[in-house]
Amino acid sequence: MAKNDSMEFGYQVIAGSGLDVGFALISPSGYRLVSDFRRSDGIHMVDSTEDGEYRLCFDNSFSKLSEKMVFFEVNINSEIGSDGGLNEWENVAIKESMVEYKLEDIRAQLDSVYQHLERSRQILAVLRALEARDRYLLEDNLWSVSFWSCLSLLVMLFVAVTQIYTLKRLFDDTKRVCT
Repeated sequence: MAKNDSMEFGYQVIAGSGLDVGFALISPSGYRLVSDFRRSDGIHMVDSTEDGEYRLCFDNSFSKLSEKMVFFEVNINSEIGSDGGLNEWENVAIKESMVEYKLEDIRAQLDSVYQHLERSRQILAVLRALEARDRYLLEDNLWSVSFWSCLSLLVMLFVAVTQIYTLKRLFDDTKRVCT
């Protein structure tokens, strides 16, 4: 990140036992800026104070036997050049009398549309992560329900066969009278 940029990042544990993970954001000089311990999700905003590479570290050391699936998203909002290449329009020379709208008005509208589309894309990515976590939990619950249903069915069949056998033996005449 460049100096004076802002970064928005979020994470969410989608799958794994406990649905929690440790998290740390470390600056290029090695300082810990954000730290979370055993959380299932988090959203943080950070303004950069120095140029360089920031490190995102996820920690699962407290749960060494189970693996986790983590969705994370990083958005960097730059002060310079965030308009998506619209600076090229400044070089175009058109007289204001030829156009009804000023170039700056069109540029402001395009910036607004771009920002709204980008925010929509971010929201859809978060919704996809939520849906993936819910699908994983649903599939895990389906397996548990199916297992216990089959086990209950086997127990019921065993009880039914045992009852039929017991009733048959109850009315079985073992003493035969010969006449």
